[in-house]
Amino acid sequence: MKKSLRTLVFLPLVALLACGPHAATIASAAQSGDFTVSLAGKPVGTANYHFTPTGSGYNSTSLVKVNMKGLTYAFSKTEQLSQASQLQHVELSATINDSAVNVTGAPDSAQFLLNMSANGRSSTTRLAKQPAAVFMPDFDPGAFQTLLTLGRANNNRDLYVIIPKNQGSIVPVELATYADEQGTFNGQPVTVHHLVATISGSLTDLFAGPDNQLLQAELPQEGFALIRNGFVLKPPAKPLAPPAPPPGVNQQPGTAQPPAQ
Repeated sequence: MKKSLRTLVFLPLVALLACGPHAATIASAAQSGDFTVSLAGKPVGTANYHFTPTGSGYNSTSLVKVNMKGLTYAFSKTEQLSQASQLQHVELSATINDSAVNVTGAPDSAQFLLNMSANGRSSTTRLAKQPAAVFMPDFDPGAFQTLLTLGRANNNRDLYVIIPKNQGSIVPVELATYADEQGTFNGQPVTVHHLVATISGSLTDLFAGPDNQLLQAELPQEGFALIRNGFVLKPPAKPLAPPAPPPGVNQQPGTAQPPAQ
């Protein structure tokens, strides 16, 4: 899952889609979260999301800022969702190493109309609708929260994400549930639900609290993670590796241990 920094960001950005009619609603109360973007355990940025109820549905916003050697990346995303979590309108404004990207999108009859400008060029794309799809720019905690919400409503089935890279793509998500783990939030013990999302062959570990709120995401880009401020995941117990054979002793074929995942 190693990737260069050039592949972590979405120039050009050209894909977006609406959630289907059977999508779950966001919780009736406003939801929000503040996160640290870390690389190999060191902070390199911040991210947050907010879901706010409206008279007709919900407003969803995300803000992300990453500043590190080789990458300056920031975006703001605003979505209007219906009560069934269908995407009614989206605006995204981003800068990637001083290059600007702007996107607006909204349903248009049986399609989704997308207007994008990047590198001084503008384009309009009409996309087919898919049910339970999540628009997922890099490092977006709001997108992962939406994925968790849709996963709970759809029994982790028939989920899609929109990957806004190159020409854009819509790919299915396999969302698997693992054994619960433990952690602390603001110093208090909390049971942590562990899910793994497989997207285009890459794995993303998602850790959620008892109310399905996103606590941590370990991203497919090597070493990156989103960690909710105040949350600490208790490291799961791992079996010790067998001792290495003494010098000069050859290990039997087929007994080599795989690397830790």
